[in-house]
Amino acid sequence: MSHWLCVLVQTPAHASLGSVLSYRSESLLAPGTLVRVPLGKRETLGVVWDADAAQATGELDPGKVRDVAGVLEGITPLSANWQQLLTFTAQYYQRSIGEVALAALPPQLRELSPQQVQRRLQRVQKPPSGATPGVDTALPTLSPEQATVVSQIQSQAGPFLLFGATGSGKTEVYLHSVQTLLASEPLSQALVMVPEINLTPQLEARFKARFAPIYGEDAVVSLHSGMTNPQRLKSWLAAHSGTARIVLGTRMAVFASMPQLRLVVVDEEHDPSYKSSEGARYSARDLAVYRGRLESAKVLLGSATPSLESWHHSRPAAEGGRYVRLHMPSRIGAPPAATPDGSPPTARQAMRSTAATPDGLPLVRRVDMNHQHRNAVFSIPLLEAIKERVARGEQSMVFLNRRGYAPVLHCTDCGWKSECPHCSAFRVFHKIDRTLRCHHCGFTERVPRACPTCGNPDIAPLGRGTERLEEHVAELLADVRRPNTVSAEFPDGEPVRVARIDADTTRLKGELQSQLAAVHAGDVDVLVGTQMIAKGHDFRRITLVAAVNPDGALFSSDFRAPERLFSLLMQAAGRAGRDAALGERSEVWIQTFQPAHPLYAALKRHDYPGFATQQLLEREQAGLPPFTAQALVRAEARTQEVAQAFLNAASSAARNDMAQWEGWAPVLDQITLYPAVPMSIQRVANIERAQMLVESPSRAALQQFLTAWQAVLHATRQGPDGKGLVRWAVDVDPLAI
Repeated sequence: MSHWLCVLVQTPAHASLGSVLSYRSESLLAPGTLVRVPLGKRETLGVVWDADAAQATGELDPGKVRDVAGVLEGITPLSANWQQLLTFTAQYYQRSIGEVALAALPPQLRELSPQQVQRRLQRVQKPPSGATPGVDTALPTLSPEQATVVSQIQSQAGPFLLFGATGSGKTEVYLHSVQTLLASEPLSQALVMVPEINLTPQLEARFKARFAPIYGEDAVVSLHSGMTNPQRLKSWLAAHSGTARIVLGTRMAVFASMPQLRLVVVDEEHDPSYKSSEGARYSARDLAVYRGRLESAKVLLGSATPSLESWHHSRPAAEGGRYVRLHMPSRIGAPPAATPDGSPPTARQAMRSTAATPDGLPLVRRVDMNHQHRNAVFSIPLLEAIKERVARGEQSMVFLNRRGYAPVLHCTDCGWKSECPHCSAFRVFHKIDRTLRCHHCGFTERVPRACPTCGNPDIAPLGRGTERLEEHVAELLADVRRPNTVSAEFPDGEPVRVARIDADTTRLKGELQSQLAAVHAGDVDVLVGTQMIAKGHDFRRITLVAAVNPDGALFSSDFRAPERLFSLLMQAAGRAGRDAALGERSEVWIQTFQPAHPLYAALKRHDYPGFATQQLLEREQAGLPPFTAQALVRAEARTQEVAQAFLNAASSAARNDMAQWEGWAPVLDQITLYPAVPMSIQRVANIERAQMLVESPSRAALQQFLTAWQAVLHATRQGPDGKGLVRWAVDVDPLAI
């Protein structure tokens, strides 16, 4: 007897063919079962889906329905909660469910036959569910603030927002919470997420040091895009089978199949890397909260500078808050901040900071660059402060969020600039290999010997990147010598060692780890880098952090720019004084032409609550998120006119056609469709890009509109206004406009 099954497959994006197709099987397979099915002229991976046969699309002629090619035996069916998570993701972020679900599975699973999968399964061994006998499982002693937070996590349902200063011991709270969970529930699993791949190795080292002796080496696995396909498959199978008790990963790990998931931790929850920028543009942080509700798992979001959305959601429940806000205002090793009567400090009191404050946070110094030499990169006081650190054997960090030698190469005679011929952006000058490189499309050329327009040989770099900054620091400190380093090679002492860490210096595998190891070992005196070094790293010897040119974000057209700048500077400041013995003299230097700006004033006080309150007030007055819901529709075409015409035609159809639908007038009254405009970088790789903002005070109304508008967008794509269009996509809750 044969059975008809609904199988989810990855069909092309925006194809008229749906994702759930009908297939025939000799046996009745449970929803969530992984199968190999024919699709066109090839075989592909599919998931048996819990859908009514009437919902399936494709060939419905019984004589032409094709058979399932094979079942991936040994892999238990994906849970109903996992299927619901993927369904919600596809619906909320306006993508094909097949595209989302199959992208969430390891790539090699789509390539291997059932027999090959069986061989991989044999390598995944099930560890004992309990702790290894004879191993010390005692929990480390916590600080009073950590103990209070852990107690709240255990006694309340959450979700939680852990608002803790940099260096306050948030990672130990994560470790403690995971260890308590695994000890109390023998089969339970925990998911711990970080925003970037380069933060995974150090976190994995800490978790393995804590849990490998107790539960075995295979109990902790990682999941991120930097792994090879076999590695990702092995980790996924370990998580799905329950062999892995703890999964560490980036945003993709939110879709890991973990049948016994009981705790989700999202570290640095404010980081924009949690929002996908291609394919299904999902927010892993928001999906983690949703998944926690599905799985009845506790969710812990942690940050020293929470996103304004999370901060707003963690306001008191009486005001509509949905998260429980937890506080850890003091650094480990510093006496806890407290109010005069001994009660727990308020958020504003807890986050104040001067050189002598008990919370151990670094002193923030603002340097007014209006009073320095016009072309000065480093102010004289900052340079002297760096020299003092070198003399004491301490380290300094100089932060500039722009890689390369200079952002532009230009001709002083005719005004030529190093524009990319394929993008509406400039090619960046990289001196180390003498190239002009576009960071958007990758187009690279050797630096011309003379101006291509007028032949002037005197073409010069304009602006600075980390490569030029590294060179400049080395020049300024050329006469400075490291203490106690006299040798035959350097009779006057060794010169200062300057290192740079950015995307250019860490392209080769293992380079980042080796460079970080050199910093930790004290082999670097001054570290120059981008945001790669500004967050998450535990540099014990750094006592000075300097931001040399942060003003650009103050005047950005993006309303989120101040939030990102404050967060980035606070995270960078958090690298200073993490060793309690050096914390008293740790400093953060901000070189700015706007020293009186409220953002820098709040930064000097380490007053995130004050900054967040002001920003939320401005957003509420302007009707911006989190007080309104937004979506962007982006279109790409060979010409800007075609891209904008498509978006404007779809907008007109929404206003004219959908207004005639019964019962839709109240929904459309809550929707604002703005005119189509070019994107900030409107051409990339010879493709013109335009966008249209859709806004509503009601998230439910926006979702209802976007779901119905999909049909209108498809119809517009097929009509005359869609000719020449390359692609279009919807981005719900965009982070960059």
